[in-house]
Amino acid sequence: MNTTKKLYAVFILALLSFSCTKLNEELRSNLEEGVSGSANAAELLISAYSTLNGPYQHDNRWCLQELSTDEAIAPTRGGDWDDNGIHRAIHLHTWNADNGYMNNTYNQLGTVVFQSSNVLKSNPSAQQAAEARFIRALALLDMIDFWGVAVYREDLDDFRVDPIVLETEAGLNFIISEINAIMNDLPGSGPAYVANKNAARALLMKLYLNKGAFLNKESPGFAAEDMNKVIELADQITGYTISAPGKYFDNFAPDNDVKSTENIFTLYNKEGDRGGNISRTYNTVSHYNLNPGGWNGWATLGSFYDKFTAGDERRGINYQYPAFNRPNPANAINVGFLAGQQYDQTTGTPLMARNPSSEPLVYTKEITIRTSGNTLETAGIRVLKYPYDYVSLSGQKNNDWVVYRYADVLLMKAEAILRGGTGTVADALAIVNSIRTNRGVADLPSLNLDELLDERGRELYWEGWRRQDLIRFGKFLGTWVTKPNPGQPKELLFAIPSQQISVNPSLKQNPGY
Repeated sequence: MNTTKKLYAVFILALLSFSCTKLNEELRSNLEEGVSGSANAAELLISAYSTLNGPYQHDNRWCLQELSTDEAIAPTRGGDWDDNGIHRAIHLHTWNADNGYMNNTYNQLGTVVFQSSNVLKSNPSAQQAAEARFIRALALLDMIDFWGVAVYREDLDDFRVDPIVLETEAGLNFIISEINAIMNDLPGSGPAYVANKNAARALLMKLYLNKGAFLNKESPGFAAEDMNKVIELADQITGYTISAPGKYFDNFAPDNDVKSTENIFTLYNKEGDRGGNISRTYNTVSHYNLNPGGWNGWATLGSFYDKFTAGDERRGINYQYPAFNRPNPANAINVGFLAGQQYDQTTGTPLMARNPSSEPLVYTKEITIRTSGNTLETAGIRVLKYPYDYVSLSGQKNNDWVVYRYADVLLMKAEAILRGGTGTVADALAIVNSIRTNRGVADLPSLNLDELLDERGRELYWEGWRRQDLIRFGKFLGTWVTKPNPGQPKELLFAIPSQQISVNPSLKQNPGY
């Protein structure tokens, strides 16, 4: 127990050292407007929001949800991107309980839970408490998704008391009770980076849609009452519209906080203020010879790229936005899927690789888990979902990170109808086609679950939902070109990090690890 106490003491000191200097005045006014909560509660709440940046913004949680699927790959390129095989293990499903991504994600989600619970100790207003409990519920739902347990503390003062460990069903019931309890105290409108009623409804939609898969990942069931709850919640989410044609990437742009018509809940990013490492979305995919240069790493699979048809705005466009401010004379795609020859966006000159410099910088569909030779720098189509903020001179960019978006709400509703909720297949098809129309692609003539999964992929790629979707649709244990071996049922849950089990005797390792 002495060792455990020391470890927790170090953990708490690390949490207390978390700094939120230069707090955003607009956010503070939204947090405090019309309430009498203490300034300390407001600052702690901003810290709680900020702890979501680490797991979500193209980092640990994102990696577990995306690199483990057919949507994303972080190949080893010669001697680069090896990192002791950590990325390959996620993509190939060969992870174990010592994988750094899992331990980091667990730690980060635990920090979210702690920081949001800490707000509740500081005399918060009703709205502040509701926002903190929403943040905590979001992290606990991720824990259930990844490991099948929700872990939190009620007593933040006596760390001799072990955390509470809720198994899946108990954890889901706790989250439902929490969201229902706070709904009336959440704001009905306001900036998307402040938790609101519609964000809470979207969270419950995720829970009810995935409930059968959370309870039995190997053979999920979908109760009609759960599907009808998804539909009911979707119908309560109002005030949003699908982005107009040509405006899909407005949802992810550096000024998405003011021009997105879809974003329901986002994570705040503002240069000179605070935020997460949004520039990582650019650096991980971009070649050294682009301006600015990146780390030449992650890509998608050719088979996933082929799910899109020509003219689908989501596949990529020459997106003109204030923070781009470049002529792009080659009319090159600068956001979405970067495929084929890449160009200097100021001069229009075709770019070359760095090594060998005689090789044109042509991103190809072909990709392997290890690359070498002349294709070292060109293998793999790159994905840039968040338009790069060229105006910002620091690493902190201004794109708010999207967690919940209205298109996802509509697609979840369509899926719930197909899975037995109230409505017809024609109703679900009309929902899907209403989105496709604004993306510049033809209507689907019919709709089944496989087609809906593909549409979710096209609409929500690289937004951090692919693993969850593949599990719900029974596809996660399949194969793809860079993962030739089918998976085992144990992979439907991740291994609980061995470091966490060593300090929490209430945790039990998931079967098979």
